[in-house]
Amino acid sequence: MPIVQNVRNSGSGENPAGEVREDPAGGSAVLAGERPAPSPSGGEFAIVTSGLTKRFGGGQVAVDALDLAVPGGSVFGFLGPNGSGKTTTIRMLLGLVTPTAGDWRLLGTPMPGGAGGVLPRVGALVEGPAFYPYLSGEANLRRYDAADPSADPRTVTARIGYALERVGLAAAARKRYRAYSLGMRQRLAIAAALLGPRELLILDEPTNGLDPQGTREVRGLVKEIAAEGTTVFVSSHLLAEVEQMCSHIAVMRTGRLVAQGSIAELRAGETVRIRVETPDTVEAAAVLAGLGLPEIRLGDGDVSAALGADVPERVCAALVAGGVAVRGLAVQRPSLEDMFVGLTGEGFDVDG
Repeated sequence: MPIVQNVRNSGSGENPAGEVREDPAGGSAVLAGERPAPSPSGGEFAIVTSGLTKRFGGGQVAVDALDLAVPGGSVFGFLGPNGSGKTTTIRMLLGLVTPTAGDWRLLGTPMPGGAGGVLPRVGALVEGPAFYPYLSGEANLRRYDAADPSADPRTVTARIGYALERVGLAAAARKRYRAYSLGMRQRLAIAAALLGPRELLILDEPTNGLDPQGTREVRGLVKEIAAEGTTVFVSSHLLAEVEQMCSHIAVMRTGRLVAQGSIAELRAGETVRIRVETPDTVEAAAVLAGLGLPEIRLGDGDVSAALGADVPERVCAALVAGGVAVRGLAVQRPSLEDMFVGLTGEGFDVDG
């Protein structure tokens, strides 16, 4: 049985949809304990959750009071180690799992009550692709398309052709699925999620298990889809992958939201340092101190300091004017890994 979820007509749930609570904080980065700021109409955000919670039997809390605000048109990275609640959250968003508490909206529509109207505008890939191995890519997509009662059978060939073209598999349409590479299989799964017009695409670990070439293929495809105006929500445990692909992120840890916002906003609070390679470390440190740069650190053949509001050109000019032999000068900005460790006190898979 294929694992790519057909969510077009799912979405039943027991909890009535409620109004999303608002917050006047605006669109800046949100740390734990604060609430995102959805627009009153919901149109500004593709996904908004308020207090979304899932408890399983025995009292296990998989997702704890999650408040998300995913801007429309963004590539949003849902980041966290395996077991942090990412897939459970996605299943709740799509109506595949009933939340214990909380409210959520997709494309401005309260869920689960509005599932019938909104889910045809949402494509999803949950927990990796699985298709019939002895059927071609095209034949597999025909079976997915046939499962959608709203799909017009008269235009099925055009829809499938467009989906395969969009993910770069038109030339392999008649090749058996078992002959596909891992990257091709993942792209076919995304094609299945794109059989109709989509305003929101939800991808659960789309690069999981792929080799570097397959990862690049999927990453490029996600960027192309987003450039066409589709909001892409991508869960991942790979920091480096999210850093290259996403404009915004939310960081999860043991079921709880640690922080969310654009990558630039979340990095804004991190210290940018300047590092000087020189044999004259003592003299260089004196120049940096004279410029008022704090947190000066001497190393073996280098010296660094917090750059603050200063500009590296001025620092370099001062070093040269002070007679310091400068072999190299670099501005060191914190990586996504540095930011994550600073927020959670721990790290996880950076490269996969």
